[in-house]
Amino acid sequence: MPETRVESVEKALSILEAFSNEQPSLTLTEIATETGLYKSNVSRLTASLERYGYLKREADRRFRLGPALWRLGALYRRSFELGESIRPVLRQLVAETGETASFYVLDQDERLCLYRENSTEPVRHHLDEGARLPLHAGAAGHVLSAYSFQDAKAKARLAQDGSCVSTGERNPHIASVAAPVVDATGQFHGALAVSGPLQRLSDTALEMARLRVLLAAQGLGRDML
Repeated sequence: MPETRVESVEKALSILEAFSNEQPSLTLTEIATETGLYKSNVSRLTASLERYGYLKREADRRFRLGPALWRLGALYRRSFELGESIRPVLRQLVAETGETASFYVLDQDERLCLYRENSTEPVRHHLDEGARLPLHAGAAGHVLSAYSFQDAKAKARLAQDGSCVSTGERNPHIASVAAPVVDATGQFHGALAVSGPLQRLSDTALEMARLRVLLAAQGLGRDML
């Protein structure tokens, strides 16, 4: 069965995707350049997005993402009902390992960093909440692929207990460990991970981090019911 696509919707979404941390505001011309759309088309679509609150035009005529996206993002995050449970666990993992702790969920064909507690070390693996990363590289990506899609290649990367270790896959200077968060009913909620510089995460440190992440993920799973 052919995939159903709505071109106008995809064009509007491509406009929203053009914004980033590096480009929080864009002119009409810059949006057209980023999306490859005609300027006249961009003008009509941005007017609709602005009317519904997905874009906001400032006094300098530059566009920014609008409050409607914040509302939807808040609804999305609340739908997991995990934040109050996960954030203390992330802080504890940072205290125990000295490295950055994260909780990832599947977002279509990528992994989304839903919650994050960055290491206090001056040299660290820093990533913002809301960042999207590939599934094919990194411990959390392998866990999400294995548990969400039953991907055989990803499953082969996991230890018998479901945890995963990755060194230098996505970034040659970063190592990570991850474990699945599964509740008592067997429902998979996401991947708990710790990541940091390879220079600090030796084999011994990685194994210790893996065990701590695994225990934390198992504890989270038990607390979800």
